[in-house]
Amino acid sequence: MNLTTGLSGIVGELRQSEIIGALSHALDLTEGMPAGHAQRCCWIGMHLARELEIDANARDDLYYTLLLKDAGCSSNAARIYSIYRCDDRLLKRDYKRLDSSRVDQLVKFAISHVAPGQTWLERLPILARLVGKGEEIGQEVFLTRCEQGAEIAQQLGFSATVCDAIRGLDEHWDGQGHPHRLKGEDIPLFSRIALISQVVEVFFAEGGVPAALHAIRARRGSWFDPQLVEQMERLALDEAFWDGLRAPDIAGRIVALQPPECVREISSAELARLSGAFAAVIDAKSPYTFGHSSRVCQYAERIGREAGLGEAELFWLRQAALLHDIGKLGISNRILDKPGKLTDEEFAEVKRHPVYSLDILSRLGVFESLAPVASGHHERLDGKGYPHGLKGSQIDVATRMIAVADVFDAISAERPYRGAMPLSQALAILDEQSGDALDGDFVAALKRTL
Repeated sequence: MNLTTGLSGIVGELRQSEIIGALSHALDLTEGMPAGHAQRCCWIGMHLARELEIDANARDDLYYTLLLKDAGCSSNAARIYSIYRCDDRLLKRDYKRLDSSRVDQLVKFAISHVAPGQTWLERLPILARLVGKGEEIGQEVFLTRCEQGAEIAQQLGFSATVCDAIRGLDEHWDGQGHPHRLKGEDIPLFSRIALISQVVEVFFAEGGVPAALHAIRARRGSWFDPQLVEQMERLALDEAFWDGLRAPDIAGRIVALQPPECVREISSAELARLSGAFAAVIDAKSPYTFGHSSRVCQYAERIGREAGLGEAELFWLRQAALLHDIGKLGISNRILDKPGKLTDEEFAEVKRHPVYSLDILSRLGVFESLAPVASGHHERLDGKGYPHGLKGSQIDVATRMIAVADVFDAISAERPYRGAMPLSQALAILDEQSGDALDGDFVAALKRTL
């Protein structure tokens, strides 16, 4: 058979900042935020750093703190759903607008977000648990997010300064934040800058400059370092700053903001490490997807080697397999972790995840050919797949390899609606789908390697 694949890419003049900036859109999805949220926070924080006259090397650490501030956000999504029984993305989005130091706002937030659509009889036990154990639950959720985010940053090779800043994102100046109740200057400076940048971005998007300034003034001395509020008010007088925040080309502007002496090109090995780190973010979204991306990568590589792919194509096949489900970060755990059959509406939402994957990966030139390969893993040879209903030779050879690997792992691993399937039964299902849904040659190739 013709083994020409759509796998290609260029590593060499590839800036680390461009890759992480593009992939930060996946983190925005998980947080329920509009695309570019992290990049706009980076714009705000880096301008604050200039006001504070922070030196270039330190600004570089801040730069990646801001882009990766939400790196741990997928790790508490399942827990949030299990507690609140609501869409975790909407809860996270709305929580960013909440002043958690005000009890009245916390009460209204809980009432409006706990198990929407359920009867009061079903909602009251959840609300009672939040009243009784709210502090303990909040501590757990924030700790999970902060520690996972710091671990991802460490895996990517960033400094202890970046890791500690991500770990302290939700700490408040008055010591009433999470997860360690740090207070005042015990909170890393870059954590303080990241938090105020986040709040400015959220409220500016909602109500413009007046809303952003009102939000930080109201929390001066409680959430925020008073000095940072003063610097932000001075920065607010610069209309060019706000114009940049509104600009549609924010991604390019963010790349240009990195101190020139800190710009770093990465190797293929570093690109692979970055893909692996984001695969960990993807798989942390649900306990039922833990390890899925790395296993699909392993199975796809086995198929590729058995089929005779060269080392260059195998490299890109691994990256596509690791990132094939990055769009699932935009799907609520209310759907991903549902133990029963999905409704038509819920399944329609699931079917959007390859579209999200395509959008995220297409933002970066190095992944231009990788994006359709990675995002097509639910297409079927008979044309009955999604999202585009591609058929036969319209489906890339590498995509067919990933599809076999994805189905095999999906049916052999534990799922919310069933336990793990025995190997013999999983292989029998692969055989049944050969020809109609899956490429039979690649099913056979996988079976030979097992």
